[in-house]
Amino acid sequence: MSIFDQTIKRRCTNSVKWDAMEKVYGLNDASDILPMWVADMDFPAPIAVSKALQQHAEHTIFGYSYMSEEAIQSIVDWQNTRHDWHIEKEAILFCNGVVAALANSIVALTNPGDKVLISPPVYPPFFNIPKSNGREVVSCPLIEKDGLFVYDFEAFEQSLAQDVKAYILCNPHNPGGYVWDEATLKEIVRLCAKYDVIIISDEIHADLMINGDKHIPLAKVAGDEINRIVTCMAPTKTFNLAGIQVSYMIVTDKKKRLKLEAINMASGQGSLNTFASVALHAAYTEGAPWLDELLPYISANMDYVKTELEQIPGIRVTIPQSTYLIWIDYRELALEEKEIMNRLLEIGKLALEPGTKYGEEGRGFLRMNVACSFDTVKDGVERFKKVFAQ
Repeated sequence: MSIFDQTIKRRCTNSVKWDAMEKVYGLNDASDILPMWVADMDFPAPIAVSKALQQHAEHTIFGYSYMSEEAIQSIVDWQNTRHDWHIEKEAILFCNGVVAALANSIVALTNPGDKVLISPPVYPPFFNIPKSNGREVVSCPLIEKDGLFVYDFEAFEQSLAQDVKAYILCNPHNPGGYVWDEATLKEIVRLCAKYDVIIISDEIHADLMINGDKHIPLAKVAGDEINRIVTCMAPTKTFNLAGIQVSYMIVTDKKKRLKLEAINMASGQGSLNTFASVALHAAYTEGAPWLDELLPYISANMDYVKTELEQIPGIRVTIPQSTYLIWIDYRELALEEKEIMNRLLEIGKLALEPGTKYGEEGRGFLRMNVACSFDTVKDGVERFKKVFAQ
């Protein structure tokens, strides 16, 4: 029996995924609804991480702390081993989370009123963070080709030419789970360099390669343009540590690092919580076997979902290259998003994410999280099928 076959009770633990559905979906009572929406796992973190945190807690004093040299070195070693990416310790800056890192990068490296480019469908903070900080969001949607979303580089260049100052890249892509190839990444860099655009690359899903695909860090293939890139990463998505709130930016350009450090201090984010260094270090030094067992388990869950759901006429499932999130295409059903969401919640008692959360380009899609026990996945699939059995 795999450690991932456990079904751990998460209700009544202040879990956003399990305990916030009434608020998120506008329900009076969600106690009978299965949540397969927000992107955290129902799996226990690696034992090494739990033990390290318990040992730290036993000290009983939780004063100010800083990121240890051992933790910083573990990042360097992890990137080298996992992604064949050689980085310098001096290039690393810490932040409370990748969303905070995106926000600080926007504030530090652009000015109010500047244009920031995004490529929807994409993670909602890409829309919200620039707007909330007084920047103008310019959208250049990905286009669909053979059931996948890809870049339209002619349209991408036209968008960059509109005096865009920064581009936010999702690498790997969320919600689609695409792993951008080297040619695509190099073309993004080339065009951004042509128009002197800074690139903020969200690479939080980098370690979650499902079927042997390899993540390519944008900065690794940027060549002489590496100094225009801020890479945002974290162990939190990889090892189910989102509540620890620790992330880091890899910034090779010293001037940009100084600007980011100043914004970190100005926003009161100059230090992390006392558990952050402990969790990060334990995950990166001892968590690899756990991750290597996790990935095939998620892959099997995905294969099962695809096989079962595609028995429903009009449903198409694309297995992602990365992440534990499945992008479900229901466009052939000609159902409005509100209707299918209501059916899922009321008949199936199942909470998924609507595609338009990721932009209008996501209309006709649903996002399903399968980072849970196989028994839970089977339950979710049966609930989904029940919706279409009536």
